[in-house]
Amino acid sequence: MTVAPTPVARTGQRPTAADSSSPARPRTMRRAQNRAPWILLAPFLLLFVLTFLLPILVAIGQSFTAIDREGLFGEEGVTSRFAGFDNYALALANDGFVASIGRMLLFGIVQVPVMIVLCTVLALLLESASAKWPQFFRAAYFMPYGVPGVIATILWSFLYVPGLSPFIDVAGALGIRLDFLGPDTVLWSIANIVTWTYTGYNMLIVVAQLKSIPREVYEAARVDGANAWRLAWTVQLPLIRPALVLTTVFSIIGTLQLFVEPQLLQNVAPAIDSEYTPNLSAYTNAFAFNDYGVASAQAVLIALAAFVLSYVFLALSNRKAKR
Repeated sequence: MTVAPTPVARTGQRPTAADSSSPARPRTMRRAQNRAPWILLAPFLLLFVLTFLLPILVAIGQSFTAIDREGLFGEEGVTSRFAGFDNYALALANDGFVASIGRMLLFGIVQVPVMIVLCTVLALLLESASAKWPQFFRAAYFMPYGVPGVIATILWSFLYVPGLSPFIDVAGALGIRLDFLGPDTVLWSIANIVTWTYTGYNMLIVVAQLKSIPREVYEAARVDGANAWRLAWTVQLPLIRPALVLTTVFSIIGTLQLFVEPQLLQNVAPAIDSEYTPNLSAYTNAFAFNDYGVASAQAVLIALAAFVLSYVFLALSNRKAKR
């Protein structure tokens, strides 16, 4: 019985292109592979267009449109026409809307730095080597963010209203008069709610950045004799700068979008009118006066203000980083 010899590869000879390359894939398979990512992304892209891009485009288009109603309630006909920049002129001529933007700028100048400093200090304390039960306190500080804004505002309103607030009762017994809902204090009462709600959320962003710092950096700093304070000031703070910039930008945008807290506190705070914040002013024009053109113009102006403020902050931050 003879056995056929097994072919042995010849040494010293390079494999040809036909031997080394895989068989050419059919063109239809390549097309299917090219389409696969788009098919997987299609649900997200569809929702993104319908819930984000389309409302923005509709708002921009509506901001250049005016509606004329014939009759007392438009019963004789409703027509729309191109209004140019008339709606923007009306929005900027509204003293209440302009005052609300200034009010939110003051709010942001005070509240945003306080919240960023507070969340940074909490993150540094929780990530220090001597911190006890860091996971428990991390969850406790984050818990207020899980409370819906409506519920949080209602809970805090009980602590602001005279006759219901234990703080006001205790202060009154000591001869101190507290008015959390007065014209000069209600803005900072809202700032307290916002700070209580979002400090824990921003703290987790900073904590995530702290955890990404390599251990070798800490070990090198300790070898150089750095104590806990020196370590936080010269090592941790510079390395968590991207997280601080991100949380500050989010806070700037959120400041101009403030809506839920003042709308709910309207019921117990006479100092809060229908145009106390820019978003509240746009909401009032749209759903109380049915002036959707002016409301859309106000929404576009709010978005532009948020973009400009965020861009200026990022430009200043990048300039400092380069120095």
